[in-house]
Amino acid sequence: MVEDQTVEMDTVFQALANGTRRDMLVRLAECDLTVGELAEPLSMTLAAASKHIKVLERVGLVHQTVAGRRHVCRLEAQPLASASAWLRFYERHWAEGLDALDTLFRTETAQTEEGQ
Repeated sequence: MVEDQTVEMDTVFQALANGTRRDMLVRLAECDLTVGELAEPLSMTLAAASKHIKVLERVGLVHQTVAGRRHVCRLEAQPLASASAWLRFYERHWAEGLDALDTLFRTETAQTEEGQ
């Protein structure tokens, strides 16, 4: 089970490693879009956009339905949950580092103000 989650998370991060695919997901978070609508602002062909969409479909981040000649894409955010949980675990370390930096800054500022 843990290994399955690791493989799923690996594939999600691999899909997210590409800026074009991240851009597509951001826009799909707002509304469903056709392949053409996803391709248009990226100045890419429908074939190139379709390849990116297929990657997102394979990892379960996008669901595509065909209505006649229209291929409509919808965001499926569930696969992001395991990646988000993994990142939240490490957020504690970032927060602790920032808190320590803030404490140091405040201490140095107070010492500087006292010395003037």
